[in-house]
Amino acid sequence: MRTGEEFIQKLHQMKPNVFINGETVSRDDPRLQAVAKIIAMTLDKVEEPDFKDLLKVESQDYGTINRFTHIHQSVDDLLKKQELTRKLCRLTGGCVFRCMGIDAMNALSIITHRAEAMTGQPYNQRFLKYLKYWQENDIVGSCAQTDPKGNRALRPHQQADPDLYLRVVEHRDDGIVVRGAKNHITAAAVAEEIIVLPTRMLTPEEDEYAVAFAIPGDWDGVKLVTRASNHKREHYSCPSGDFGDVENFIIFDDVFVPNDRVFLGGREGEHAFGGWTALLFALYHRHSYTGCKPATSEILLGFSALVSEYNGIEDKKHVQSKLADLISVCELVYAAGIAAAHTATKDDSGTMIPDAVFCNVGRKHAGKNYYHELEILADLAGGLPATLPHEADFYDETIGPLLQKYIKRKEDVSSDNVYKLYRTLSDILCSSIGGVSAVAGLHGGGSPQMEDVAILKGYDLESRKKIAKYLAGISED
Repeated sequence: MRTGEEFIQKLHQMKPNVFINGETVSRDDPRLQAVAKIIAMTLDKVEEPDFKDLLKVESQDYGTINRFTHIHQSVDDLLKKQELTRKLCRLTGGCVFRCMGIDAMNALSIITHRAEAMTGQPYNQRFLKYLKYWQENDIVGSCAQTDPKGNRALRPHQQADPDLYLRVVEHRDDGIVVRGAKNHITAAAVAEEIIVLPTRMLTPEEDEYAVAFAIPGDWDGVKLVTRASNHKREHYSCPSGDFGDVENFIIFDDVFVPNDRVFLGGREGEHAFGGWTALLFALYHRHSYTGCKPATSEILLGFSALVSEYNGIEDKKHVQSKLADLISVCELVYAAGIAAAHTATKDDSGTMIPDAVFCNVGRKHAGKNYYHELEILADLAGGLPATLPHEADFYDETIGPLLQKYIKRKEDVSSDNVYKLYRTLSDILCSSIGGVSAVAGLHGGGSPQMEDVAILKGYDLESRKKIAKYLAGISED
């Protein structure tokens, strides 16, 4: 197992194929470092008492490994991954940027096993070799699934430009050549490996789109167009001042992928695996959300309670009701993840699959309530997060003392602490990264519509109609 510093050193040695605001930059660019440091934390905490039993896994094949490189083999694995994610996200204030990669690996452990059995192609053999490399080297990965999609009313093969869904454009004896793009890809610019998966169900005319593979993030022909968001602190440091986000639009410009890294090759008859892969990744990622989203709710709950205390209204009935709302979202989402783990099934590959209904119900409940949670925080905080003076003014020798006098709330809370609280509330509610987090809270892991599809597909409505018929005295034909 390696350290966070070893990860960052390797990251900085990668070839510069990251584009930010018209510049080609290396991975030591300051705008990427907040996320890189968060990822490094997931490597450095393996020996800390609060985390080592969660982060360290004894692998039967590879010895002690990091849980973010582990394929789930039991209910306990799923529960520990959920608990680990929640605990880490409390420290980062949001995403830990490790779930996408390992969620994709769990999906591939299943789909390559099925695909090899049905096609005879050595997809699972390749995956198991790649998994060994992944675990032995403590790899940090990102998952690239969502295609640009073009005209949403048309299928992939019906698009005016067939490259609007990533596809295989050439089969070679030694590999494949792919062309297309993936967008909304979190942390790709700070990942060592990018795992590419199909995004949707496919038809027999769309075999070329049934492609899954893994490549280094700086692979030839890969271009990472990156949006980097960061908090900024001018006069005082705090954990929230180190948070950031990195989102990517990845362009695959006729990229060659060698056979040993191809896990679905877009061959004739392989279209059916596209949909299975997409659903499995979404399922694992939504189970991960039942760990991170409760942490996000806890954070919003903590700030809501603290700002109410500082303002002297924490015991008011309407405030208590709002706090109860936040607690309910937090714990119901976490409970859905626990239920999904306890009702999981073991695939023939040996990988545990969490229950689809519970995973999607938890994710839907989290997404549906995210803006409501922000509304509660904004209501309790008042308008000051949007109108707060800059730090340079608050700490200025001339105007600062006056601002400190008039920002005062309760007598026993210093003006300095009031300002620090509202500076962070401004970041959550009014900043660029706050907006990114809000949209991600709704859409991350898939659209709300797809959660509905998964819930309805996995739920037994017919048995519920039979209950209704029985209670209404309706006889079956």
